[in-house]
Amino acid sequence: MSTFDITAAKEQILEYCLRSMEYGLNFNTQGNISLRVSDQPNRFLITPTDLEYDKMTADDIVLVDSDSNLIEGKHEPSSEVTVHMAVYRRRPNVNAIVHTEPVFANVWGVVGEPILGTLVNMVIYTKGDVPIMPFSLSNRTEFGDAMCDVMGELNAVVWANHGLLTVGDSLRDAFKTSVAVESAAKVQIYARTATPNPIVLRYENLPTTTPL
Repeated sequence: MSTFDITAAKEQILEYCLRSMEYGLNFNTQGNISLRVSDQPNRFLITPTDLEYDKMTADDIVLVDSDSNLIEGKHEPSSEVTVHMAVYRRRPNVNAIVHTEPVFANVWGVVGEPILGTLVNMVIYTKGDVPIMPFSLSNRTEFGDAMCDVMGELNAVVWANHGLLTVGDSLRDAFKTSVAVESAAKVQIYARTATPNPIVLRYENLPTTTPL
């Protein structure tokens, strides 16, 4: 088994932080990204709190334990670190988490309706419709556990009046899912202007689940 390269992992997190801004998924200090340290039990890298991505360096990424305690770093971890830890505890197959605040996904969080399978890549990545987590303050462990109940074994969930959280086996997978969900959310809005019953896909009915 290869040794986990923390320095490279921090660089990768920063890369996807900047990419989330480039894609319009985050702004100001919103959002957070974390990664499981594969060769250190109960250790996780996560973005710091209250620091803009375009001012962040790889050294600003912090190391925490599964109880959300700071282990290493010059900043406090994201205020939503307990939500990330709830996911890692409940989903041992998840190695990366991306929380963003994209406009079109948030529209459906405000409307209170799930993001349906309007695009095949989203359905493949998320493994189904993206549900809505009812609004609650997100900086508490209780929120994380309730969110995990809503998300189940899916790879995405919208937080009502707040944002989107996606998970994956890798940071690349989790980020691709965020992009796919936002794209499908946008298409769903346009489709609903043309018909109240747009054509949607079901994950269990797809002939293949190979990522596109």
